[in-house]
Formats: sequence, C-alpha cells, structure tokens
Amino acid sequence: MRHTISVLVENKFGVLTRVAGLFSGRGYNIDTLNVGPTADPATSRMTIVTRGDDATLDQIVKQLNKLANVLKVQDYGADDYIDRELVLVKVAVDSKSRSEVMQITDIFRGKIVDVLPQSLTIEITGNESKIGKFLDLMAAFGILDLTRTGKVALPREKVTAPKNLVE
Repeated sequence: MRHTISVLVENKFGVLTRVAGLFSGRGYNIDTLNVGPTADPATSRMTIVTRGDDATLDQIVKQLNKLANVLKVQDYGADDYIDRELVLVKVAVDSKSRSEVMQITDIFRGKIVDVLPQSLTIEITGNESKIGKFLDLMAAFGILDLTRTGKVALPREKVTAPKNLVE
C-alpha cells in the first residue's frame, strides 16, 4: 500500500541526509521524495511517498518524529490532501503525428516547452492518475526521455490565514 507522508523540518544542513538515512537504514524504500522551502524560510517540507502496511507506516512516522530538526510529521489519508506532480517528457514526432501529440497535450492541459523537427518536449502537471494516463498515450508515439519531480502535497484541512495576509 502506498503512503504519502509530509515532514515539516527545520531548514538546516544535514536534515535530508538524516531522513533518507532513516529509511535506508531500516530497509524502507522511498518511491518519491520532494523537498522545498515553505512560506517560512526557516522550514522546509518533505513530501515522501513510500510503500508498506499500516504497521510499517506507523513505525516510519514514530522514527521520523524522533529525528532532530523534524517539526511535524503527517500521514496523508486517501482524501485529505491535494497532490500534484510535474513531468517533462520528450516525445518522438514526425509531420503526421505532431498535430495529434499537440491535441492530446492540449486536452490534458499540458504545455509544449520545446519544439524540434523530430520531437516535442511537453510539461504536464497533475495527480498521479492524470500523469499516468497522459504517459500511456504518449508511449504510442515514442517517449524519448522523461523526468518527474515526484509528488508534492498539502492537506485539505482548513487553515486560518496569518493576520498580516488578511485585509
């Protein structure tokens, strides 16, 4: 079973190494890992996708909470978060297939970011399902290269805006 975990950490040297070390040291695999700063420059958010049963997930969360510089660990359930992923994919095209690839990209609200005589590079964002369906369609044309950011996620819970943002 796949789990998405959000880890809010202090933005300090070595934190990523400690988190990754916790996973590798205990034999847990990380499917995707995305790290970036939050609205507060002193903190970063790690979004980690891993696999395991509920007992494994519980153990991971407990171990993460014990690490220095970890401020908050949250396991996202099935419906209580919003997630997105960015993919850049280079697709083989010729004069006959170019317009079809462009139409499919438009339907999926993707963006063509590079055009060459034999390929198109497409930027697409969305949830895992949307990305998977798009890549399945592009496979028929020939995927020449591809890179993915990994999942980023935020909870759906209602958050009160800071006073300085409310007018």
